[in-house]
Amino acid sequence: MTIEQGDFIRIEYTTTIKETGELFDTTLEEKAKSEKIYKENGIYEPMLVVVGEGWVLKGLDNSLLDLEVGKEAIIEIPPENGFGLRDPAKIRLIPVRRLRKKNIAPYIGAQVEIDGKLGIVRSVGAGRVQIDFNPPLAGKTLIYKLTVKEQIKSKKEKAKALIHRRIPSVNIEKFKIKISAKNFTVDFPEDAFYLEGIQFIKRGILSDQQKFFPKIEKTTFTETFIKEKITQETVEASQEQENDSKDT
Repeated sequence: MTIEQGDFIRIEYTTTIKETGELFDTTLEEKAKSEKIYKENGIYEPMLVVVGEGWVLKGLDNSLLDLEVGKEAIIEIPPENGFGLRDPAKIRLIPVRRLRKKNIAPYIGAQVEIDGKLGIVRSVGAGRVQIDFNPPLAGKTLIYKLTVKEQIKSKKEKAKALIHRRIPSVNIEKFKIKISAKNFTVDFPEDAFYLEGIQFIKRGILSDQQKFFPKIEKTTFTETFIKEKITQETVEASQEQENDSKDT
């Protein structure tokens, strides 16, 4: 079965820069560690993509069509369908004194912010600094080694995948999700109550629901608090802590 526009899929991939062979990105934790690009707070798992929604680079999005589930593919993305071509007009010479006024000590390779734009210092002269404001991967060809691991079919599994995309740090199985022809209910676990920006996250989930399940008329978010059971062990532990604090 091949992939079509609008399909919910999970993809596993590694991305290298063709010109240098450098690994740029991956969904594989061990690969990230071995190539020394591992991020401590990164999420390493197959990535959810709704084909055609622009969640990945345009060139990659288009290339997902007609792929087969479980079959590895090598996809080459040229710059014009990736991060764009390099624009010479985005390379500027900035007076050193202007940078010093901003408490910036420029050196080759440093990332700096000027007028709200991020750039990379390419050279440092006696009085001026050359700064490249092109995206770091502009002009680069990307090679994706990619496998579609799963195609998500059921409405409930799609809803779970969308919620997990918004809240990857909380086990999706802790959410209680009910979805019918016209109603959608999500009971949030306690793990998610105090996440930073949780109200904005809920708005995002609502936006996803309205987009991908347009026939739903009512959406309900609930939070369930479970009273902690007080055991004899809990009481004894509390007393020990109290005694320790008195001794100190």
